Amino acid sequence: MDLAACEFIAHIRKDGERLLAHPLSHHAVAVARLAGEFAATFQSAPWAALAGLWHDLGKFREGFQRYIRQCGDPDAHIEGRVAGTDKTHSAAGALWAERYLKEVDKRSGPVVARVLSYLIAGHHAGLSDWAGENKSLEYRLASEDAQRELATACAAPIPEYLLKPAAPLPDMADLLRHRDDDKDDPIPGRFALWVRMLFSCLVDADFLDTEAFMSPGKNEARQGFPGLDALQGRLAAHLEKMAEAVALRGEADSKVNRKRAEVLRACLAKAELAPGVFSLTVPTGGGKTLSSLAFALRHAVCHGQRRIVYAIPYTSIIEQTAGIFRDIFGDENVIEHHSNVEVDATQETARSRLACENWDAPLVVTTNVQLLESLFAHRTSRCRKLHNLVGSVIVLDEAQLLPLAYLQPVVDVLRLLVKDYGVTLLLCTATQPTLESRTGFDQARALRGFTAGEVREIVDDVPSLYADLKRVRVHLPADLNATRSWDDLASEIARHEAVLAIVGRRADARDLYRQLKMENPEGLWHLSGLMCAEHRSDTLQAIKAGLAERRWALNAGEAAKPIRVVSTQLVEAGVDIDFPVVFRALAGLDSIAQAAGRCNREGRLECGEVHVFVPPKPAPPGLLRLAEQATRMLWGGLPATAEPMGVERFGEFFRRLYGDARLDEKDICRLLRVGREADVMFRTAAERFRLIDEQDGATVFVRYRRDPDDDRIGMCLNTLKKNGPDRWLLRKLQRYGVTLYNSDLQRLLKQGDIEALGGDFPGLYVQSANNDVLYDPVLGIDVDGVPGDPGELVF
Repeated sequence: MDLAACEFIAHIRKDGERLLAHPLSHHAVAVARLAGEFAATFQSAPWAALAGLWHDLGKFREGFQRYIRQCGDPDAHIEGRVAGTDKTHSAAGALWAERYLKEVDKRSGPVVARVLSYLIAGHHAGLSDWAGENKSLEYRLASEDAQRELATACAAPIPEYLLKPAAPLPDMADLLRHRDDDKDDPIPGRFALWVRMLFSCLVDADFLDTEAFMSPGKNEARQGFPGLDALQGRLAAHLEKMAEAVALRGEADSKVNRKRAEVLRACLAKAELAPGVFSLTVPTGGGKTLSSLAFALRHAVCHGQRRIVYAIPYTSIIEQTAGIFRDIFGDENVIEHHSNVEVDATQETARSRLACENWDAPLVVTTNVQLLESLFAHRTSRCRKLHNLVGSVIVLDEAQLLPLAYLQPVVDVLRLLVKDYGVTLLLCTATQPTLESRTGFDQARALRGFTAGEVREIVDDVPSLYADLKRVRVHLPADLNATRSWDDLASEIARHEAVLAIVGRRADARDLYRQLKMENPEGLWHLSGLMCAEHRSDTLQAIKAGLAERRWALNAGEAAKPIRVVSTQLVEAGVDIDFPVVFRALAGLDSIAQAAGRCNREGRLECGEVHVFVPPKPAPPGLLRLAEQATRMLWGGLPATAEPMGVERFGEFFRRLYGDARLDEKDICRLLRVGREADVMFRTAAERFRLIDEQDGATVFVRYRRDPDDDRIGMCLNTLKKNGPDRWLLRKLQRYGVTLYNSDLQRLLKQGDIEALGGDFPGLYVQSANNDVLYDPVLGIDVDGVPGDPGELVF
């Protein structure tokens, strides 16, 4: 609608020289409809619909309408972008909910209004704490500015169907179903997650209707995904081709391939069981990635579930799994969502808001950081996707790497997703953690987890599977406390023609690589999180090609080129490489087991060799050091004849590890526990739930080139600056991102080595076009000029 013809405006869009208006009443009704449809999936439609109807009541104010017409800025509707009371609008709807619902329902109205207040008042800035300080929602709604906002909004001729809708009001029974103190199954955070789910419905509906006006055509592009039954058919065809290829190579009857086929059959059979919690405990190299996906797809089709979310522990390895899935299903049907391409939520623009992910594709591949931080988030961009988890299958790959300091709130929220939102959870790993409830002398450290028998194992005889797939011999150091120098280790490693060495730090990988380069540079490779995803993918492809060429040469009786790789633990999950010899720095037992899975992976040798060594420096403080200490204690008491990697060791390892740790280090459970007045500390809990501290989370997009003529990153950046953010473009860019400390980032900015993208991209940075030395073609970001070990948790 032309600007001059619209009485009340929600948004403005530039169309050449014209300004077009989005009618406010149309927007309110559309958001209410969409939000209600989203919340219907968890039987809460009236709550989200009413929040949608009232969320922009403050925009009816004369001051706001005058401001949005005068400035003509598409960002004008984003609250907080410009100071001034005429620019705010989200308090009016929250206060109207309180006033109106108290009138129509004196008993339950105040509590219903409190829920709606969280949603409406937070639809720009995010969910607030109810009380506690000046930033609290209680303080804000009691302020003179907020009261004035409601009064001036109500002075406008707001249609009666918006202010006093005829639709059914929210039912208190819905709220009571989500009480934390449910007598049958009390779980802290139940009410908070329900409110966050409602918030997700509201903000996604708001964003989608805004997008339909601001960017015509994009909304239609979201449609047309194939059903999960079609994806299941594509996977079945892919698995059949794989089986044919194995048969052609004469390897179908190998022990490893027979066991992989058995695991796949077990996954397909157990997929028909009722939704709930499953575990898939398979040794590395047992084919669990595709078998777990086969389970997820068949289970979803059998039980009418909506999508698959495949969560992976490390940003640095997500690209391999996503690449496998894209090859099977096509690029358009798989979302690969990292956590390193999100703009600063406090500085967002209209376009950057619309570019945030909402996980509406049938298959989402993401990181634990992205999934778990979203489940505890308070910001709109992070919460937007949550309602799309309802009725999904979530696969947690490498479940043993759930964050130790947050394990209790994480287990709580996973249990709630299963019990309240129709989610099926698959815990997938070679080293299954013990997540059932335990008691002990120190109740503060006793996990409140799944009930006995709640987690159903897919593999019927796990010990036998491990015995059948044993392919390596593990050599322990004589003294688990005696460190070895890099030059000593390099000399020993260099004696092997095909060898993988895995260390715990990025700086360690760099140092060992350089030491090995002095010993013998031929066939030497490096892998770490200081390399962008595109660089790592290219390097892994070259390593795999080198290994295949070496095997062919040896089989033909010809001279084979050496291949030596130094890597951080990014190769320990989801990376399909096969070396005859692996060296692993002392770490958690689970990490060493994963490293062993890269040794004799295909069972071509009678036995592979895994050598554990004690590196010059201990693991960094936190989980990695606790895990290293638990392994040292476990192995220190073993008889010389005992098998150090026996499957029975893992339960004891995790009991030791969990017993030495605080499982709710930041007190998240208490912050999310609802009080009598429906008061929750949403913002504080979200700010504390940071799997990677903000100081470690700054992303730089590097100018990595596969060859001198390769300028894909340059083309992406030019398109981004010209057309603004879009999901497809940000998904491409995330493959060129490297995480650095903010302190290092500021220094690089000052030196001119990097620059802010600016505009619609606050919080995102790029290597300067005139800097050709910041990014090393082998080692990645030049850490010689960057002190410390950036992002120890992003390997």
